Amino acid sequence: MNTNLLLHRFFNGFLWLALPLLLAPVAWALADWAVFSAVFRPDLQACQQAGGQGACWGVVAEKWRVILFGRYPLEEQWRAGIVLLLWSVLLFATAARVFTSKTAFSLWALLLPASAVLLHGGFADLAVVPTSLWGGLPLTLILSTVGFAMALPLAVLLALGRQSAFAPLRRFCIAYIELLRALPLVTVLFLAAFVLPLWLPGEGLDLFTRVLFTIALFSAAYLAEVLRGGLQAVPAGQGQAAKALGLNGVQRNVHVVLPQAIRACLPSLINSFVTLFKECSLVTIVALFELTGALSLALAGDVQWRSFYLEGYLFIGLVYWAYCFGLSKTVK
Repeated sequence: MNTNLLLHRFFNGFLWLALPLLLAPVAWALADWAVFSAVFRPDLQACQQAGGQGACWGVVAEKWRVILFGRYPLEEQWRAGIVLLLWSVLLFATAARVFTSKTAFSLWALLLPASAVLLHGGFADLAVVPTSLWGGLPLTLILSTVGFAMALPLAVLLALGRQSAFAPLRRFCIAYIELLRALPLVTVLFLAAFVLPLWLPGEGLDLFTRVLFTIALFSAAYLAEVLRGGLQAVPAGQGQAAKALGLNGVQRNVHVVLPQAIRACLPSLINSFVTLFKECSLVTIVALFELTGALSLALAGDVQWRSFYLEGYLFIGLVYWAYCFGLSKTVK
């Protein structure tokens, strides 16, 4: 047998034996810190005695309401909890295509206004909660999901416009896409939060609405490039065959080209949504306390629990991972 092959097999076998032995002490130390020596009850004294030898998950047990719901009033958080549950279930069901497209669209069309009314209140003896107090995980889901839903139709128009034979339209779409892609989201959020109100008459739009439209307009530029890749993956013969059948340009795109393009780039679209879901943490800089900002809100003003930021960030990291990993696995 070839000597190089024998050496290769020996080296692979050595790695399979050596790596577990080398990583075992690290794995045990992490398990001991995170589980065996950890404090799970909201006991500040026990957490302080653990000193760094064990994690203080008690900070999550103590502050979970603020972390998950931000500044939403404590006595009204059941409303935000219902919205969080319904949005999470429908989001995963839509990604897994449990429902048909028409059914999913109808459910979202019902859930969006119902959630807005429930969160805002002002009826049936429900206290009014302004959008400035919405926060935590429900705010993250709303900004990312609604922002993505608003961005997708605009992205379709931009992608089709970029391939248009009409030069002014094509140049406008190219300019829009390249300009937005060249700007950081932080910069655009600052403009929407602090500069745009100077141009709007009267009281203008509230901060939540401005940020939501900004996220949608910003995301559309990136989604347009994803969809353009999907359009280029559709064979030219598909459009030509549809034209031969007598379909006009709109009918060809709506019934033939776009469904195939979206199916071809569906993994990239899900990846874009996952990215947007995480990037919504940037809205904290304009005083909208979504999941990440809610953690700072929960611990920054509490001197006693402030030293346990690590456990708090690990918890919200687990929440982000659960949503992002779950979405990536539910796509069929």
